[in-house]
Amino acid sequence: MTATDPKLCLIINSWTLSDQTHEDGTEWSLDEQLGAVKEAGFEAYSCPADTPDLKPTLQKYGLRFGGAFDAQKEEQFEPLIRESLEIDDGPINCQLGDHDTPVEEAVDLTLALMAEAERQGAEVHLELHRDTCTETPEKTYAIAEGFRRAKGCYPRINFDFSHPACLKHLDAGNYIERLFENVEIFQMSTLWHMRPFNGHHAQVPVTDGKGNFSPEYEEMRPFILRSFLHWLSGPRPNNELWVMPELGPKFGYALSCFPDSWQDAIVLGNDIKKLWREALESIGNSSGS
Repeated sequence: MTATDPKLCLIINSWTLSDQTHEDGTEWSLDEQLGAVKEAGFEAYSCPADTPDLKPTLQKYGLRFGGAFDAQKEEQFEPLIRESLEIDDGPINCQLGDHDTPVEEAVDLTLALMAEAERQGAEVHLELHRDTCTETPEKTYAIAEGFRRAKGCYPRINFDFSHPACLKHLDAGNYIERLFENVEIFQMSTLWHMRPFNGHHAQVPVTDGKGNFSPEYEEMRPFILRSFLHWLSGPRPNNELWVMPELGPKFGYALSCFPDSWQDAIVLGNDIKKLWREALESIGNSSGS
């Protein structure tokens, strides 16, 4: 690997660690969470920017930070972006509006959000996510096209593909074709929330709890590889992609029969690194042929 090679930065969401407890039932402290994140080989962490003692604890473990917030009104943008940048300048994720926010209003909000992000020098991404203005792929692309008509370019979008996959009940045979309706927008992103999914479940287990990949995760590995190939074939903004091995805890997306979310996230992170290397090798071979 050389200094000019595209870089992968793996970021963990605090949500994935939120059900990790001690024997007495108490939750892990922030220090314990970040220590575990560092030990597992991840490079960054995401949580609300107003978390107490966040910046010094991140610095203690040499971890980067990527902010995340939800917003419904334009006046929320300035302080929320500023609070994240006071911690670090990693990519910021925004869940914007609600499921019933009209497209025209969502376009105006996105224009204001990205204008404020540009003013502060932040890389804010609009997340494709349920119960937001981007709840369906049709609304997401309508917002993106409305933004492009106004600004001449697309906004940054963080694609959580698990939501449209479930909405459309996609099977493994057509993940790639149906989910990548607009490769160009994906290539402009520097942040990707990668939760394992299939066409009926927003989250599937990575392992069988015994160290082997689950059949459901094996089924989607080609999609992860193709996603990397798409991004690497584009403009590669900053020459760096932040990827979140995003697994919800058992009071969230996971079911009670799933393996431990944090342990599965570690396995997922290691496999993402492997698939990234395969994609780099493939791109290298293609460019050299």
